Amino acid sequence: MVLDNLGEKLKESLRKIARSMTVDDGAIQDLVKDIQRALLQADVDVNLVLEITKKIKERALKEKDVKGLNLRERIVNIVYEELVNFLGDEKADIVIEKRKPFKIMMVGCYGSGKTTSVAKIAKFYQKRGHKIAALGLDVHRPAAPEQLQQVCDAIHVPVFIDKNEKNALKIYEKHEKEFSKYDILIVDTAGRHDLDSELVKEIENLSKRIQPDEKLLVMSADIGQAAQKLAKGFHDACGVTGIIITKLDGTARGGGALSGAAVSGAKVKFIGVGEKVDDLELFNPKGFVGRLLGMGDIEALLAKAEEAIDKEKAEDMSKRLLEGDFNLVDLYEQMEAMNKMGPLNKIMEMVPGFGQIKLPKETLKVQEDKLQRWKYAMGSMNKNELENPELILEGNRIQRIAKGSGVSGAEIRELIKQYRMSRKMMKMMKGGDPEKLMKKFQGKLGKGFGM
Repeated sequence: MVLDNLGEKLKESLRKIARSMTVDDGAIQDLVKDIQRALLQADVDVNLVLEITKKIKERALKEKDVKGLNLRERIVNIVYEELVNFLGDEKADIVIEKRKPFKIMMVGCYGSGKTTSVAKIAKFYQKRGHKIAALGLDVHRPAAPEQLQQVCDAIHVPVFIDKNEKNALKIYEKHEKEFSKYDILIVDTAGRHDLDSELVKEIENLSKRIQPDEKLLVMSADIGQAAQKLAKGFHDACGVTGIIITKLDGTARGGGALSGAAVSGAKVKFIGVGEKVDDLELFNPKGFVGRLLGMGDIEALLAKAEEAIDKEKAEDMSKRLLEGDFNLVDLYEQMEAMNKMGPLNKIMEMVPGFGQIKLPKETLKVQEDKLQRWKYAMGSMNKNELENPELILEGNRIQRIAKGSGVSGAEIRELIKQYRMSRKMMKMMKGGDPEKLMKKFQGKLGKGFGM
């Protein structure tokens, strides 16, 4: 989960407010202290912590009631809004312009995940129909060209490198005429253990010659308090236009990198949420804070769904579901889509309300294993059984499917039970008022903080 520890601490702080008999000045002061402690432990800069919590306290004590929100809900909303403001408020998209190529230059220190991020961004835009190429200008680290070649080959993106040339500008000029064939050129530059004068000069010269449309600073979530100095140094050297924070899925506290973005003036544009090439997300402050506080991130969920499911296929499936024509083929396709969207725990944190449910990791693993075993069982069913699941309960079909798939008869019966429940739910929704159903659903989720 993204910044798991920080999210849990913030949610617990808000639960205390929700459980309080009265919400007085003392309760608000305790909330502010809890939030300060949580942010500091996550490596957020102390001055920024004081600034954020000062605003939360002032608003909680002074603002009048908002129509439709009780006092506890209003305080939760204030915390949400101030954290969103700290992280940049609105989403900062990269608008790919028509001229070819649109150039994205990557800068950062060793170990930040810069070269891996080149591949992730390439895959991100490749999936959106753009023709991508990469250029390797890290002439100081011997293994850099080969590493870039490997990650780009894995996603079938052409890469321009020269293992023998030690002048980065000469490599760029050697291949410059070929770049116009591509929509986007992603440039991997040299890193250092620290931002020294030699690196600054090289970055300045490359930036002037290449004239990149975007200059993205890659920072690891485990960078800590050094992030602010690093972000400012790179920004002074080449005018950083955006930041990518990597390794936000691990145990790193992450607040340092977020602080670095806040003080540099450049917005976070992407976050790395896993090791796979697809584990890159556009950074949306509202959705990010929503996940931290257990409120979900519908926009990110829909984006993952769009990547996982073919649009025409999804529309056809929706039509069949609304008509009540729901069978195990549909259930199987839903499972396949879920599998493409990522691990169950990552999907759950995007669903409003589910991020507040404390499910042990073992429980989620059991659910994922169960889905996999159901898929095995469906693989041993014939076409007629998949389209008419009730047939499975007749004769010795369950025994035959169990033998063919290695899945127990009890698990197959549980699959049929799940199918019946899903079908019943669709029948209940058919002909209903979607707006009323959504309000009812949101009403239940509103109980998440015990309000």
